[in-house]
Amino acid sequence: MRAKYINPFTDFGFKKLFGEEVSKDLLIDFLNGLLPEHHKIKDLQYNRTEQFGNIKYDRKAVFDIYCTSQNGDKFIVELQKAKQNFFKDRSVFYATFPIREQADKGEWNFELSAVYCIGILDFVFEEDKNSKDYIHTVKLKNQNNKIFYDKLTFIYIEMPNFNKKEEELDNRFDKWLYFFKNLENFDHVPQRLKDRIFQKAFEIAEIARFVPAQMDAYEESLKVYRDLKNVIDYAIQEATAIATEEAHKKGMQKGLEQGLEQGIQKGREQGLEKGREEGIQKGKNDAIIAIGKNMKLMNMPVSDILKVTGLTIEEINKL
Repeated sequence: MRAKYINPFTDFGFKKLFGEEVSKDLLIDFLNGLLPEHHKIKDLQYNRTEQFGNIKYDRKAVFDIYCTSQNGDKFIVELQKAKQNFFKDRSVFYATFPIREQADKGEWNFELSAVYCIGILDFVFEEDKNSKDYIHTVKLKNQNNKIFYDKLTFIYIEMPNFNKKEEELDNRFDKWLYFFKNLENFDHVPQRLKDRIFQKAFEIAEIARFVPAQMDAYEESLKVYRDLKNVIDYAIQEATAIATEEAHKKGMQKGLEQGLEQGIQKGREQGLEKGREEGIQKGKNDAIIAIGKNMKLMNMPVSDILKVTGLTIEEINKL
């Protein structure tokens, strides 16, 4: 059965909800659910999403959404659909652009407006795989865990860890995450989301309201998203099989070797564990290569392959 509402994890769906002038109040409401009181937004303006360095040899950055609030605070909002080797590094790199653009020509006292980098993640960081937390707020702190600088904030929202039901929604931002995660599966507006902002969000997201050009753009964006998910799911299955086989082989070998010195049983246990770890790591590396190969075979842009796999352009060209 065809979905009634768009998938917000697609590029088209995400920017339709949060990246257009007509939906600016939705983005403001979403961001205000995350922000401290002194940084609440009354109004904002959208900025150019493609950013360049000061000289032509500098690298550039392309943001999903980049905006400035009425008091000058800067907000980068990124949708990340798949794990990337250096995603945190990329977040820090992106933060340098709204910082540097604040430098006034001539005399300047170096006072900066706040910069927020917000990532909506369709995955969980490796170190959080056993955690139930779904919002991670990162600031610069000193050795005593006190805030050293409060104008640079990274907020990561791990959507797979958000599993609340409608009756469990505690606050406004929980409602937004519930909306975002379940939108494509809704066939009606849930009772707890029946207010002006969410009613508007559902109207914007209703596929039946699209004109033919919007429908074509959404279908293409949905195809790219599904292809990417299929590539990743297949690679994970392959990596799991490879890791299991490698772990078994290496574990048996390590176990036998160490068993000569420490006893057959103890050696087997230690070898199996170490072999499992090495096999899993090799499986992950093989998975990244498999994802890159499949994306290249599907003629997906190199920029997308870079973003998903973290491989260099040289490594991608060799695939």
